[in-house]
Amino acid sequence: MANRKNILLIALGILMLVIGYVCLGSGPATNPVSLTIAPIILVFAYLVVIPLGILWGSKRQGQQKGD
Repeated sequence: MANRKNILLIALGILMLVIGYVCLGSGPATNPVSLTIAPIILVFAYLVVIPLGILWGSKRQGQQKGD
């Protein structure tokens, strides 16, 4: 079962995705926020925050079941 840290990290990742897509869709295509900041936020959310929320503490839980 996921603990509170996992749920909070995944919720933070989803919030970052929403913010990233809102920034991506704002303004014209030449907007610096759309071109630089939004992709950085999206990549960070997809590749760091959400996987961290999924994998955080999985070793401990697996070891506790085996003991």
